Amino acid sequence: MTFSPGNYDLTIYQGATFSQILTWKDGSGELVNLTGYTARMMARESIDAASAFITMTTENGGITLGGAAGTIALSISAANTAAITAQGGVYDLELVSGGGVVTRLLAGNVFINREVTR
Repeated sequence: MTFSPGNYDLTIYQGATFSQILTWKDGSGELVNLTGYTARMMARESIDAASAFITMTTENGGITLGGAAGTIALSISAANTAAITAQGGVYDLELVSGGGVVTRLLAGNVFINREVTR
């Protein structure tokens, strides 16, 4: 069975702390237990761009998984959003089970709302 990722656009306000909490539920509306999972997310100006302007993982602290609650907390500090020079781009969010199965959960556009007060 093929899983199709959800399409969800993100807006990041440059110079402000970015925080987004997502909850993964299965097709019947039950919470997905994320115990033993890791997660990774990158944003690039285009799919073919050589470098990412955002890299978040469970290892670098940008993503925190909530175990049985099925939550996925994304976080970028104000200092790190202030350093973003891209105007926007595309991203995807992948979860990796303890057994190594990779699920692309979300994909979409990233909009950077430029900071005026700095």
